[in-house]
Amino acid sequence: MNKMDELRTEIENIDTQMAALFEKRMGISAQVAEFKKEHGLPVLDKEREKILIAKNTAKLNNKELEVYYRDFFENMLNISKSYQHKLLEGVKVAYSGIEGSFASISAGKILPDAQRIPYGSFNEAYNAVCNGECDFAVLPIENSYAGEVGAVTDLMFKGELYVTGVYELGVSQCLLGVKNATLESIKNVISHPQALDQCNEYIKRHDLKTITADNTAIAAKEVADKNDVTTAAIASKEAAAIYGLTILDYDINESAQNTTRFAVFSRNSEVLKDNDAFSTFILMFTVKNEAGSLADAIAILGKHGYNMRVIRSRPSKNENWQYYFYTEVEGKIACEEGNAMLEDLKKECNMLKVIGTYRPDVKI
Repeated sequence: MNKMDELRTEIENIDTQMAALFEKRMGISAQVAEFKKEHGLPVLDKEREKILIAKNTAKLNNKELEVYYRDFFENMLNISKSYQHKLLEGVKVAYSGIEGSFASISAGKILPDAQRIPYGSFNEAYNAVCNGECDFAVLPIENSYAGEVGAVTDLMFKGELYVTGVYELGVSQCLLGVKNATLESIKNVISHPQALDQCNEYIKRHDLKTITADNTAIAAKEVADKNDVTTAAIASKEAAAIYGLTILDYDINESAQNTTRFAVFSRNSEVLKDNDAFSTFILMFTVKNEAGSLADAIAILGKHGYNMRVIRSRPSKNENWQYYFYTEVEGKIACEEGNAMLEDLKKECNMLKVIGTYRPDVKI
């Protein structure tokens, strides 16, 4: 056997080992896909990919090979993602509205392989997961300009689902009209109340009469159906394409940083046990009707080293002038300190729920 034959044999032996390792890695990738399917997590995680690429490239002893190994590793990650996408086909995700709504757009970005199922209200979309019609629901929980979506917060408080992810979608509101409409012909504008609120200054400047709709995409469909050059919708550019409307004006929302946070709701709560990937959790609670009870509850979080990102109160629907509190807290809850904090909170609260855990500030 000459030198070339020896080298080829050695490469074949390495390739055999690599084939076995590839199968093993793809098997674990399938388990990852199953976990993501159970918890409504997207296949793509850009931040984790960056960490993995840097971490694995640094393991090389021969630095001249870094650029080649980086390409090799990135390609392997792409193959793994492609496999996971295939395995996730058939998942159903509920959202409120119709095609072209920001909820539909968000659901498509978070779970691109899922079948999107529209529902007429937040409540219907939420209950579709409760009763098993859908695997997940993607619902808005807060807008940077208009504030919280109270109806969804109430569902979180009284419902049985868990939040497995929170994602930020930049919202660009557009003024949409029928084919022959112009900015000058528009007298009325129709949209969801929050969209109208986000574009309030624009509406005032153009002296437009407002009409409310259940959803921005529904508003676009109504404008298309009426075919009236005096009425426009405030909705996404995607809705314009879907319903055959003309974009009369772009980015009419008052805040250039207009962002809506969407939560993924799931029946599965196992993600709450994850101690590594998530660094923020959501608590809801009621306190005893005693002086200083709320301050005592908040102090417990600080005592255990936790920082509140958000705290809001909402009226209880069961009793007049009684309130529950919604908080988003930085820190890992699936640990000894988290358990101790919850035990202390239970002593101060009439009701306490851990709604979910998520990685904060994930943009889609």
